[in-house]
Amino acid sequence: PRLILILMPTKTLSSGSGMNALTDTPQSARHQAGEIIVVMHSGEQLRFPATITPRLASATPAQLGEITLSPFGLHWPQIDEDLSIRGILAYIHLRE
Repeated sequence: PRLILILMPTKTLSSGSGMNALTDTPQSARHQAGEIIVVMHSGEQLRFPATITPRLASATPAQLGEITLSPFGLHWPQIDEDLSIRGILAYIHLRE
């Protein structure tokens, strides 16, 4: 069975610097030292642990490094995992 992560934000889905998940899109993403780092077109940088979902947590570094981008989020084709920018922002805000 596939685990679906649904994060319900209690705050507006924007970053402290004003990035808005509805208008900003990912420019690049990489795996580095146990984190996924996403650079948005606005220049905002999002960081979150590579253990955010069970599929990411059990992936190899090579699998974590193969990330494809869409206007709405990230996809890891080797492990069939997807995360939306909105979900990532909600996760980051919940940890603040």
